[in-house]
Amino acid sequence: MNVPNQLTVARLILTFIFVGLLSLEGIPYTKTAALLIFALASITDFLDGYLARKNDLITSFGKLMDPLADKVLMCAGFVLLTRLELIPAWMVVVILAREFMVTGLRLLASAEGVVLAAESLGKYKTTIQIVTIIYFLLYLASEEALFRFLHPVFETLYLSPYAFGMVLNWGSLLLTLWSGMSYVIKNRRLLSDM
Repeated sequence: MNVPNQLTVARLILTFIFVGLLSLEGIPYTKTAALLIFALASITDFLDGYLARKNDLITSFGKLMDPLADKVLMCAGFVLLTRLELIPAWMVVVILAREFMVTGLRLLASAEGVVLAAESLGKYKTTIQIVTIIYFLLYLASEEALFRFLHPVFETLYLSPYAFGMVLNWGSLLLTLWSGMSYVIKNRRLLSDM
């Protein structure tokens, strides 16, 4: 297994660690640790694609698993933030529906022997989703010692989860819908037998 694919697998493992940390309650620094693990997992997302393209290490495994690992990480982040009442549940349902729809299209393509790689618009979608989740994780971590210096910033500038956070939520939602529609339109031939 080449390095980009190892990074993709590492992202999946880091996602499970992230979920475990953010699910723990009453243990010091778990939110800070969850933030750091999520940030590390997000870095692997950009690094694996960069290395695969730079070193011509693009594989069918990477084309399939890289976007899948992204979806697992993003879905985990959004679901956990919904549980913490930082993102409205209906927004997360729409985002998850898009992710399942695109995964379904990939499965249809795979059944026909075609591997659909991630598109540029999907990469932008993933980037704004990462920024949104990291914003909320920073907000949560600002209650703990390592990032406590940020807490007054959130309060003073009114960057509460219901102000600037909602702007990020809407940005994530709209770009997610746009990229999903674009993906369906570009791959509509897969739906021709419906």
